[in-house]
Amino acid sequence: MRKKKFTVKDLTMIGVMAAVVFVGNQIQLPPIPTPLGPTRIHLGNVMCILGGLLFGAVPGGLAAGIGGAIYDLMNPFYAKEFWITFILKFAMAFVAGLIASGKKNKIKVVLAAVIGSVSYVILYLGKTFVVEYLIMGNPWQTVVGVLITKGTASLINALLAMVVSVILYYMIEPAFKRAGIIGDK
Repeated sequence: MRKKKFTVKDLTMIGVMAAVVFVGNQIQLPPIPTPLGPTRIHLGNVMCILGGLLFGAVPGGLAAGIGGAIYDLMNPFYAKEFWITFILKFAMAFVAGLIASGKKNKIKVVLAAVIGSVSYVILYLGKTFVVEYLIMGNPWQTVVGVLITKGTASLINALLAMVVSVILYYMIEPAFKRAGIIGDK
């Protein structure tokens, strides 16, 4: 079995989608101050899921991971965890792209967006638990407060991603197919 290589077109689309993910992270409500630091409601996760739906598991995952990691590297508050963001955003788009692969229908696309978004929330809250409880040694009550605060924002971002990515997918996909950007090679 031959390994599939990325074409120049594939690499270009990964780069363009990574830029879209980066910009999506910039489009946000004003950060909500909390005792734990700012909490963000943004469109970054929408673009991560959209990348997985449009381009598939690995290209969509790479675009989401790269775009999210670059966003983190540009912000001193998030820069130290850019590599974690790469992994988590990659996983979100990878899951969505994997579920949506093959012949798509509305149920499959919606399910991909939902499961991709929920997988991110679970992974993000798991990372938060590990950092807060196991690494920092915070008391359980503090950890629960952090999980509730971050979980609320993550669930809002997930709901946004589930709805908006599916709408955008059905708006963009026909034009991308006609242009030969996605579809059979």
